[in-house]
Amino acid sequence: MRHRMQGRQFGRDSRHRQAMFRSMITSFFEHEKMETTTMKAKELRPMIEKLITKARTKNINTLRDLLKVIRDKDVAFHLLDEVAPRFSTRPGGYTRIIKTRRRIGDGAEMAILELVESGRSLSDKRKGDQQSKTKKNSDKDSHAHAH
Repeated sequence: MRHRMQGRQFGRDSRHRQAMFRSMITSFFEHEKMETTTMKAKELRPMIEKLITKARTKNINTLRDLLKVIRDKDVAFHLLDEVAPRFSTRPGGYTRIIKTRRRIGDGAEMAILELVESGRSLSDKRKGDQQSKTKKNSDKDSHAHAH
């Protein structure tokens, strides 16, 4: 019997489930939005909200705690420097779940999990940096050909 057992198992053992959630949390903070099944979104939401609340106090101990879950340093710094300050005055409720469709393959109910106050995500910044680098390189090439 599963009396008083909390959390969904998702047909995985605990280590696989934990790894899946770490990966999903990292990509969520990178993009600030994700589409997943409704059940996974409902399971992820409290984890994400606790990390944002923790990130509101910015110090080295917080960073270490975040890096236990978030596997990418850039994403952890993005959470500390840009995501958490947006919610400094908000007393919780940082995310929303919007039900979208049923997945074609298995009919699973899908949902979008996103931050309430959206800003420029880390992936957008990385794209912008890559575009500016390629633009700078092409500018250098055009100057080299002009002379």
